[in-house]
Amino acid sequence: MNATEADGLIVAHYGIAVGVRTDTGETVRVRVRRRSGHVVGDRITVRDGKLKRHPRSSELRRLDNRGEIRLVASNLDVLGIVVAPLPRSPETFIDRAIVTARATGMKPFLVLNKADLDGAAELEKELRERYRDLLPLFPVCAVDGSAMGPLIAFFAEGHRGAFVGTTGVGKSSIMNILCPDIDLAVGEINETTGLGRHTTTVSTLHSLPGGGELIDTPGFRDFGLAEIDPAELGGWFPGFEAVVEQGCRFRNCLHRSEPGCGLTAAVEAGEIPASRQVSYLRILDELEEHQARLPRRNG
Repeated sequence: MNATEADGLIVAHYGIAVGVRTDTGETVRVRVRRRSGHVVGDRITVRDGKLKRHPRSSELRRLDNRGEIRLVASNLDVLGIVVAPLPRSPETFIDRAIVTARATGMKPFLVLNKADLDGAAELEKELRERYRDLLPLFPVCAVDGSAMGPLIAFFAEGHRGAFVGTTGVGKSSIMNILCPDIDLAVGEINETTGLGRHTTTVSTLHSLPGGGELIDTPGFRDFGLAEIDPAELGGWFPGFEAVVEQGCRFRNCLHRSEPGCGLTAAVEAGEIPASRQVSYLRILDELEEHQARLPRRNG
């Protein structure tokens, strides 16, 4: 490796520039084109001021306000889904996040925030009954930082992750406790000089004091489920594993109303709660609606 080449990790994205933490520990800023495709979490090689991206192990996507799918981070291995007794997150939101994580190579886990509030114990019981041992669950209270030990230890295993959740569940409060430097100001990029004033970056990666890394993705509200084949949804949906493995009469069964559907039979036999099928069908409908709009949007 010569003086003009270095391997590293993108740890911040400013729109027209990225922050790169090199393997030698130095942090440098590199100009990029808008919509360059580079995102926080990318492993790259910097050579003469240009970036060469290494293959990704996972990609986290969102839907923007125009319904377009945008990549926001890469190379995560875990995705934390934050819920709370108030406000309650819809069952479909949690399931959608789990499907997103599984389909893109990440391990989902649940964080029950505001564990001190009324209704928290009931919600924890409900979540454990619904998802059983399919994914870890961490009850915490971000207000005073109590019960954070298991979550800190989880990240200390070397995980890199991000948090998603509906508005008001306390994602930012949890991140501030896990990573105290999350509120540090960063520089806005001047279109001409690449230097400038303080602002919030599009996305940033933070090293946790106890180990592990968190990616902060401002504006992350929804998931890029439109890229999942409807026929594959059942294979990613939590709780359907045994049914999918056993199979249905038709290989391309969508588990909606097809004859010989193993899911329908499991629901009728009381092996799977009917509410789980309802959540699945709502997400399936969303997925098909997204895909139906894609040709017209791209045509």
